[in-house]
Amino acid sequence: MNNIKFLRIKELNQNIDDDEFYANTIPNHLINNHSRIEKPHKHDFYAVFLFTNGTGFHEIDFQVYEVKPGAVFFLYPGQTHSWTLSDDIDGYLFFHSKEFYDLGYISNSIKDYPFFQSNHTAKCFYLDENTSNNLKFLLKEIYLEFNSDYWKRNQLILSYLTQSYIKINRFIEEVSFVQFNQLRHYQFIFNQFENILELNYMKVKLASEYAIKLNITQKHLNRVVKSITTKTTTDIILERVTLEAKRMLIYTDKSFYEIANHLGYDDYAYFSKIFKKRVGVSPSQFLKRYNLK
Repeated sequence: MNNIKFLRIKELNQNIDDDEFYANTIPNHLINNHSRIEKPHKHDFYAVFLFTNGTGFHEIDFQVYEVKPGAVFFLYPGQTHSWTLSDDIDGYLFFHSKEFYDLGYISNSIKDYPFFQSNHTAKCFYLDENTSNNLKFLLKEIYLEFNSDYWKRNQLILSYLTQSYIKINRFIEEVSFVQFNQLRHYQFIFNQFENILELNYMKVKLASEYAIKLNITQKHLNRVVKSITTKTTTDIILERVTLEAKRMLIYTDKSFYEIANHLGYDDYAYFSKIFKKRVGVSPSQFLKRYNLK
C-alpha cells in the first residue's frame, strides 16, 4: 500500500499553473478531481468547505463529522480527510497557501483566526441560517472572481476571504462564549510548541524537554496548553504520536513493530498499551474498524 497522497493546489487548478489559490463549487470539484480525491488524502494548504445542500459524513484525521446544510469545515495543512456524500450535495470551497493570505496584508495573518491557529482547534461548525447565507454569498463571489480575469482579482478575493473569516469567527465567539483575544497572549507560545512538537514527536515524549526547548518552565507550558486546548502537554504529545500511528496503520504496509520503532518505541508492548489507552482499542482492533485486518 502506498503512503497517503499529498495534494497541492496546482494539481487541482485545471490548466492553471497556480499553487497559491483555488475556488470551486463542491459538485464541480468532485467531478473535475474525482481521481485525485476519491481516496483519503492530505493537503499542503488551508481549506474551507461550506455545504449548502445534501448530507453525508466528513472524516478529518479519523474524527467523523456529519455533513448537512450549514456545515463549514476547516482543514489545516497536513490533515488527512475523506468523505461520503449524497448525490444532491452542493456548496462552495476554497483553498489557499499561507503566503497567499499573509503576504496580502501587513497586519493580518491566517493564524489570527482560531480555526486555523492549531491542529487542535475545532475543524467543523454548524452555522445558523443567517450566517450560512452570508457565507454562501461571499464564497460565491470568491468563486466568480477566481474564474474571472478582472483587474486586481486577487485583492478582491483577499477582501472576501477576510470578510468570510471574520464572520465565521464572530459566529463561533457568539455560540461558544469564548473571546479568542483573551487567549492570544498564550497562542504564540502554543504555536511555537506545536512547531517544535512536529519536528520532535518521534523522539521526544517528555513535556519537560519541550519546556526546555521553549525556554520556559514546564508549569508555564502546561498552563499555556491547558488554556488553549483544555488538555495537558503530555496529552498533546501523545495525541500527535497516536495520530501518526493511525495514519501509518491505515496508509502504509509497515508492521506494528515497524510503526512502533518509527515512532520511537523499542518496546512494542508498551507502544500498544499507550495506543489502546489513547484510542480505546489495540492497533489490530483499530485496523479491523477499517476492514484492513
